Amino acid sequence: MLNQVSVFAENTKGALRRMTAVLAAADINIYSMLASDSAEFGIIRLVITDPERAVEELKKAGYQCHIDKVIAVEMGDTPGSLDKILNHLCEANVSLDYLYISYDRQASKPVVIFKTQEPEAETFLRGKGYKLVDKF
Repeated sequence: MLNQVSVFAENTKGALRRMTAVLAAADINIYSMLASDSAEFGIIRLVITDPERAVEELKKAGYQCHIDKVIAVEMGDTPGSLDKILNHLCEANVSLDYLYISYDRQASKPVVIFKTQEPEAETFLRGKGYKLVDKF
């Protein structure tokens, strides 16, 4: 599984930039990021070079954040690649909390990153021949 940092932040002008400034000052590189919002607050999900240190630095700066375990699956760069993965997960009755697409720079391949409460999803996907990514 891959470590992802989830940050709870106010939905205000400049809030995202203030958070990235903390990471930049700590020399932490962002590989993937998903920012979603509600009226007053947002959740920023990050795959980064040093999740533990990022949480430490962000908490020092006043952010509420934690590390989540997510599953990252290498996928093809062709139409239907994501659908195939989702179909296999559906067949296994695996429910997803959320997902987003990223890119593995070393492998030069797209990666789907998802959160599930069902730990057997990882074993199931490996059994189907998928390559899981545990670091970027």
